[in-house]
Amino acid sequence: MTYIPVTHKFVAVLNKKVPIGNLMNALAHATAGLAASYPDAQQMRFDDYIDANDNRHSNISDNPFIILQADNSNKLRTFRQALIDAGVPCVDFTSTMTEGTYAEQQERTRGTPESDLDYWAVVTFGKIEDMTQLTKKFSLWRS
Repeated sequence: MTYIPVTHKFVAVLNKKVPIGNLMNALAHATAGLAASYPDAQQMRFDDYIDANDNRHSNISDNPFIILQADNSNKLRTFRQALIDAGVPCVDFTSTMTEGTYAEQQERTRGTPESDLDYWAVVTFGKIEDMTQLTKKFSLWRS
């Protein structure tokens, strides 16, 4: 197999004040949303990994996936806005997107001003250099 260097990476920034179980839910939802909405899925380099018994482990990205921590919701809000300003696709997850049915969650989100949203996660994907520049103020996730 020929090695082709990666040029992009996934980055998730999680609010360290949120309980880990809630964060895993937020991370899963935001990552699924990002993968579903990304304009050029080929850049995500989803590949099949084959084990020694010829079992297929499908749709694993060749790109790194880095998990960082933010001190609070406001840092995530600022990060999200920086991504939007830079034209970098991202998906966020807030506290309004939990409890009850999806219809209740959508209604609760619709009724909450952006400035009052409690951000739990922001997930993005882009060129390694851009991601490094945009995320340099965050540290690696520590449990």
